[in-house]
Amino acid sequence: MKREMHWRRLAQLFRETFLISAFTFGGGFVIVPLMRKKFVENLHWLDDEEMMDIAAIAQSSPGAIVVNASILLGYRVAGVAGGLVAVLGSVLPPLIILSVISLFYAAFRNNRYVSLVMRGMQAGVAAVVCDVVLTMGQALLKTRRALYIVMMALGFGAAVFFDVNAVAVILACGLVGAWDAVRRHRGRKAGGWV
Repeated sequence: MKREMHWRRLAQLFRETFLISAFTFGGGFVIVPLMRKKFVENLHWLDDEEMMDIAAIAQSSPGAIVVNASILLGYRVAGVAGGLVAVLGSVLPPLIILSVISLFYAAFRNNRYVSLVMRGMQAGVAAVVCDVVLTMGQALLKTRRALYIVMMALGFGAAVFFDVNAVAVILACGLVGAWDAVRRHRGRKAGGWV
């Protein structure tokens, strides 16, 4: 019975990641809110904090955000097999679509209607990215940790106003977050309140 449930979960994980990936246009930042809606709100396999952690690790790790997020999400839901199934479900749709498009590239490249559709999709992608920022920002503000709010504001300011490379911002925030985690752990060990 337990083994059958595991296979069902793997099949559902593959189906959901395949469908999300097949109907997502705009890159990795767009897929995060869709994964959140499906796996946090609908299926309740993760909570908001776990999804935020997955998104943060996926964005700061080398490689495609979609692949990184799928591996982490699948592993969290169903172990190593889940990670493999989720990444396969996420990679297959773009592989199939790009293979078909590459066969007809010349016809697509100069087609006026395809060009108009792509412009419309850019507007949709911008809206979804704004949704990600607002949703994750609200979750971060709920923690009421001043350090994280200051880090978010400083990171945004450094990237937008001072043109600091995003990798540097992510690494700096990661180091501050690690320092804070160690500090809090030591405070708890010493019996203090942090």
